[in-house]
Order: sequence, then C-alpha cells, then structure tokens
Amino acid sequence: MNASQTPPAQTTTGTRPSAVTGPASGPVTEPAPGPAAGPGPRVALITGASRGLGLELARALAAEGRQLVLTARDAAELAAVEAELAVVTKVVALAGSVVDDGHRERLAEAAAALGGAGLLINNASTLTGYDLAGAALPRLADFPLPGLLETFEVNVLGPLALTQLVLPQLREQAGSVVNVSSDAAVEAYEGWGGYGASKAALDHASAVLAAEEPELRVWAVDPGDMRTRMHQEAFPGEDISDRPLPRTVVPAFLALLRDCPASGRYRAADLLDAPTNESVVPATGSAAPTTGSVPATATSTTDEEHR
Repeated sequence: MNASQTPPAQTTTGTRPSAVTGPASGPVTEPAPGPAAGPGPRVALITGASRGLGLELARALAAEGRQLVLTARDAAELAAVEAELAVVTKVVALAGSVVDDGHRERLAEAAAALGGAGLLINNASTLTGYDLAGAALPRLADFPLPGLLETFEVNVLGPLALTQLVLPQLREQAGSVVNVSSDAAVEAYEGWGGYGASKAALDHASAVLAAEEPELRVWAVDPGDMRTRMHQEAFPGEDISDRPLPRTVVPAFLALLRDCPASGRYRAADLLDAPTNESVVPATGSAAPTTGSVPATATSTTDEEHR
C-alpha cells in the first residue's frame, strides 16, 4: 500500500485477508528477449522516496554508485534523505506530487541532466486519495468519487505520465521500469476495491508497455508485507512488529536489476526464494482465499509504503 494518504485497512474480521506467496498458478508466457543482463544504467528516478520502501531502494542504489533523482510529497523528509545520500552519490531531490504535470517534467529534466534515466521506479501511490483519519477503508458502494479519482490519478495516471516523459531516456539506454504493485491487484478484499483496481490497472499497463517496448524491461513487483509508518496507519492500534522491515525486500529488487529477467509481474517473496543460479518466471496471480480466515502459511501483502 502506498502514499502519505494511507488509511486503515480492515475487513469484517479485523484484518485484510492475504494471498499465499508461493509459486503462481497458470501458464507463463515469456516475453521476447530484451536487453542482456549486466551492470545497469547509472541514473535512477524513484518516486515516493522519502521513507519506507522508496527510501530503502534509494539507499541501496546509492550504495551501488547510481546517481539518483528522488521525489516525494513531504519536502522536509525528502531533504533529510537528500542530505543522507549526497555523501554517497549525486542526488537531485525534488519535492512534489506525481499528479502535477510541471513536477513530472522537472523530474524528467533532472534525470536528463545527469545523463538520462536508465531506471524508473514508480513507487509513490495512495490507498484512497484522501486521509481517512483512522476510519475504515470505504466499500465501493460508499467510496467518495473525488477520492477514487485521486486514487487512479496517483496510482495509474501519474506513473504512466512520468513513464511517457522518461521513455526516450530509457530507450536510449535499454533501461528498466519498476512499477510497485500489490496482491490487492489480483485478490478481492473488502474495502480494497479502489486501491486494488488501480493497482490492477497499473499491472495491465505494465504488461502492455512491455509488449510495446520490447527493448526495455518492465516489471510490476509485489513487495509483500512490511513494517512501516503507513502500515501502522493502515492497522491503527494493532501490533505490526512481526512484519519485516522494508529493507528486507530490497534484495529482491536488486536481483531483478542484476539478473534482468523477462518483463512481467513478480513477487518479492519468489525472487528472494529463488536460488541465485535459477531464473524466476513472472507470476500470473495467486489463488483467492475461499474463506474469511487466513491460512497459517499465508503472508499479507498490505504495504508498499510508497510514500
């Protein structure tokens, strides 16, 4: 889940059902061969980079020597990230929203000034498009339409619009696009209709972009459950100390960049479980739970903390 607007997430049983993170079922179609694996391009543009997963990805890529263009809505938090990472690599931090046309243009220009983005990570997003202030996620019957519109603008149109602007740079470097997804894109959870539908749309847009841009790698990645500020806001009053920290899934993203597998939808859990000498095929979804209870072997995927 994502964004500075990250309201509580509950079902009628108190917590959202979760999907099993084992291998996906169904046939897998391998995309056409793309760029060969190897050291990646050196400029990365990351949205939602002030905290959570976005921050940990920025730290990891900085440690690899990549130059960074970072954005998030909270200017103070983003400035702190810039100060931290500027001692490691070149950082351009621009506060703003991905739904702002002018801001997206400034991000693309900043990446071009560094030599061109070879990696775009669309990590910023929102659950409902407005602050629920402790209330439950709205059912579709009651979802305020302005919030639903904002959800799709932030989660789908913003990433797609930014991708359009950066595509010439990515094409030049046979680069990669990472769109952070969620199991809510493939599962039906009460209260998650707006967010899940927007993530499903982002997944499909990712697949179509991969078909239209075979020289690129386009990955939709479900990072899994994480212990973040946003996740705590999604489950107010609950103890989430058992959730892994965002940095624990960063190796999955680094594995994608290192191994450069086929474009497609991946789950971080699968990438982390795969032996280093075996390739991972894209996931095609996961089986929906048949009851309101969560199997003991299931892992909730409720948080991307894009913002």
